[in-house]
Amino acid sequence: MSERISRDGTQERTPRNLQTRESSARSMEYTPPSTLPDPTPQPGWNFRWIATSLLNQALPQNVSRKTRDGWEPVRATDHPELMLAGDKNGNVELGGLMLCKMPTERVESRTHFYQQKNTAQVESVDNHFMRNNDPRMPLFSEKKSATTRGVGFGTGTK
Repeated sequence: MSERISRDGTQERTPRNLQTRESSARSMEYTPPSTLPDPTPQPGWNFRWIATSLLNQALPQNVSRKTRDGWEPVRATDHPELMLAGDKNGNVELGGLMLCKMPTERVESRTHFYQQKNTAQVESVDNHFMRNNDPRMPLFSEKKSATTRGVGFGTGTK
């Protein structure tokens, strides 16, 4: 606590709530380190880690499929911040995962393709479900959900 001596010789203390501690001592928050390092972003490119091995077993089929899908390995020389993790081919590889990149427009096109495929499958399931509809006991297929709050509910009024 900070103390001052007044003119009459008594000690004056600064109230504790007026004292400040160094904010820098507490401003540093701990964040756990990332398991995989992030490459320096490049405009027009998306990055992804692709599995090359699992439990010390090579996965050449996975790498081949991802390469055909458009992912290309990232060269360690293109990302010097990741040079500590380079494989024998000069690619960035860490713990059985290889860093790959793909042009953003191709990633968006691929995402759109799979969204359309998903929508078609959902519609197919819905059509199959509604095929069994009977007017005596109609089936409901609502695609919307809403949250409402009842008037007067819980307030004791009717």
